[in-house]
Amino acid sequence: MTVEKPQTISYGQGDSTLQAVGGTTGLHQLVEDFYLTMSTHSEFKKLKDMHPSDLTLSIDKLYCFLSGWMGGERLYSQKYGSISIPQAHSHIDVGYEDKKMWLDCMAIALNKQDYSEELKTYLLAQLEVPAERIRQVSAARQATQKKS
Repeated sequence: MTVEKPQTISYGQGDSTLQAVGGTTGLHQLVEDFYLTMSTHSEFKKLKDMHPSDLTLSIDKLYCFLSGWMGGERLYSQKYGSISIPQAHSHIDVGYEDKKMWLDCMAIALNKQDYSEELKTYLLAQLEVPAERIRQVSAARQATQKKS
């Protein structure tokens, strides 16, 4: 008798991450919960103030970006053109506190979903990479502006 090992999910391969979050429906719910969290928790007021009062475009852009980032359809480039994450955020100054707020807000939104702890940990670790890149580019831009 052969006992099969349970199949483990390899996030980051193909569209496995997108499928793990519930496909496009689950992803949309995650993004909606992210912006709802940002808008309703006072500790994220500074983060919310970095966004326009009408979050419709912000919600769509994050949804479209994450779709491709999670291995699904590259909706962002189809709808908005190519993207450079740091350049897309060049109109705002992003520091360590801002990066932490964004990741904390996402953690709360992730916890609202019916995701495994493994998936939530994976997503937060992966999202920390572009968040840190945005912070680094912002810091370099601010340093250059101070020299001018």
